[in-house]
Amino acid sequence: MRDGYIARWKGAEYDSSPDGAHVRLYSPTGGDGFVEVADGRFRRGVPIGELEDFFYVRTVGTWRGEPFLVLGASGDWLRLEYCGGRADVARSLGLEPYDNGVYQIWAPAEEVKDIAEQYL
Repeated sequence: MRDGYIARWKGAEYDSSPDGAHVRLYSPTGGDGFVEVADGRFRRGVPIGELEDFFYVRTVGTWRGEPFLVLGASGDWLRLEYCGGRADVARSLGLEPYDNGVYQIWAPAEEVKDIAEQYL
């Protein structure tokens, strides 16, 4: 599930994060100019003007008729975060309070419908 900044540079897409006039690109395999910052995680800074594209993407879906962000997956389960904004609905669905006004749950993947990426 994609959720975060994506940069396209030299024909490839990378997880990324903005850093002023530069963007940090992240790769699991490294490459020219990438520096290993953790096991299996490499980073390279690129001036924003060199990017072919730069956008934010998140994965959304519906569960039991309500809107959710799809945060991750584990086996046949998806981690969902409610984005309907109604605490009474969150409670009625049995969602777990994660933070003030934030509700999440693990749901069977086959029950999550309309999964799509939103580009912001």
